[in-house]
Amino acid sequence: MYLCNIIDTHIKSSKQGLREFVSEIASIGRLRHRNLVQLLGWCRRRGDLLLVYDFMENGSLDKYLFDEPKTILRWQQRFKIIKDVASALLYLHEGYEQVVIHRDVKASNVLLDSEMNGRLGDFGLARLYEHGGHPSTTRVVGTLGYLAPELPRTGKATPSTDVYAFGALMLEVACGVRPVDPRKAQHEDLVLVDWVWKMYKEGKLIDVVDPNLNGDFDEREVVMVLKLGLMCSNGAPTSRPSMRQVTRYLDGENLLPDSLMKPHHNNQEGFDEFLNPFGSSFSSSDNIGMYASFPSFTNSPVFTPIGRRETS
Repeated sequence: MYLCNIIDTHIKSSKQGLREFVSEIASIGRLRHRNLVQLLGWCRRRGDLLLVYDFMENGSLDKYLFDEPKTILRWQQRFKIIKDVASALLYLHEGYEQVVIHRDVKASNVLLDSEMNGRLGDFGLARLYEHGGHPSTTRVVGTLGYLAPELPRTGKATPSTDVYAFGALMLEVACGVRPVDPRKAQHEDLVLVDWVWKMYKEGKLIDVVDPNLNGDFDEREVVMVLKLGLMCSNGAPTSRPSMRQVTRYLDGENLLPDSLMKPHHNNQEGFDEFLNPFGSSFSSSDNIGMYASFPSFTNSPVFTPIGRRETS
């Protein structure tokens, strides 16, 4: 069975643009990791380009966290999913032949298989560059609440910007609250990382944990995830840990520092621009970026596989 996602990507309306698209998708199709959703191929229908993935029986993580979920994930399941996604991102950043920047790490792009393993999917915004090279400047794309504050200024997606998004993911998994959620009016701060930081400084960090867990969690693990989420959400890219460091913290190989730096320091430089880059208001689920539709080639979808699938 296949899961099919419409790709949101900006490519030139030309044969050259299509060739570049296919080349990049072919590279992504060679990714092999137990915590990635396998990209099987692509197809085109009218003005849409679609990516075809393995079907994930339990859908996306967000439906288990927000809006009064029918099924509540236990803490042990949440912690494992966090570690699964961290492992996937470490592979993308360091374990593949090129550096792969996902650019849209968020709960709705974490899919759960039949055994509730977390798998990172949706590579529609991903970018690749050579190890030792430098990422190119591109338009700002992503989802509000997960965008690193330097992105509107530099336009460069890096492993560190993925780390920032992963920090937001950790906080929302632990708290059951979206990174930016105007509907949570009972909180003084509508930005999740600011609220968690405020409670951390007041010595009330446990109070931010998702009440749906009913207190049934490992306090040491929860505190580690929340503090690590704050570290990854630091406003300065150089102050964020790498995904290798993150996995070592999660695996207990390294200990977190006793005190943390404020996530959005230096007068929150760039953060207001991130929240409202175009002078408009956006919901937490809004994607930022100007997307162009690819020209119509055919009225019928034609599935194009990405190479030969490896079997295990």
